[in-house]
Amino acid sequence: MTHTTLSQIYEPMLLALFGISALVAIVLMWINAPYGRHLRSGWGPTIPARAGWIIMETPAVVAIALMFIWSDRHFDPVSIVFLALWQSHYLYRTYVFPFRLRAARKPMPILIILMAITFNCWNGFLNGAWLFHLSPERDISWWRDLRFIFGTALFFVGMIINRQSDAILLRLRAPGETGYKIPHGGMYRWISMPSYFGELVQWVGFALATWSLAGLAFAVFTAANLVPRAVANHRWYRQTFADYPQNRKAVIPFVL
Repeated sequence: MTHTTLSQIYEPMLLALFGISALVAIVLMWINAPYGRHLRSGWGPTIPARAGWIIMETPAVVAIALMFIWSDRHFDPVSIVFLALWQSHYLYRTYVFPFRLRAARKPMPILIILMAITFNCWNGFLNGAWLFHLSPERDISWWRDLRFIFGTALFFVGMIINRQSDAILLRLRAPGETGYKIPHGGMYRWISMPSYFGELVQWVGFALATWSLAGLAFAVFTAANLVPRAVANHRWYRQTFADYPQNRKAVIPFVL
């Protein structure tokens, strides 16, 4: 693929991702994604959740790595930092988190996995195309830019929230134990889905640090995907547990 061809397909794919984000938000307001606590029949064959996580997240690791390898910015320090930020999230989410799951054998619909693969290929391509091919090359003075400083800080704050929330959930169940409990501690003091909030903060930070429309599209899609799911999970908690804390919001402290 030539640089000209890449630039020709980049803009339509970018605009399409914004459009798909709106559609996803609307659909998820009416239909709960069928996995985890909302798993139900009628969504086709399933595989164990651990395998599903690894399969569906691997394209996010690979797609942007291939775009970097294909570029001529292998020794550009700013590009290397952008790649490292991305992979610091996805290497954990793909190859560490699944092996920490207590319910690793819980089924996950293959349809959900295929949709995630499609998004991860698309999103990895868009961000890799911009960061390593189409964007103006930035020198290390970018590291002193307030957009990079504040965006990177947000990224790591979101990562800490996300991983702390994962750890709290993982400690809720003893080995071999099933069922759901009310989580406490960390951001659970204020919201039902702090891991989702952490991811939102991460990708807003990434969009700011990279100052890119591809990063913004990713952040918008993340919100479209996670906010309705957080609201559904929050509603499920309140319906399932009579003693669920009434002051908690769904995903944004004190707001939503």
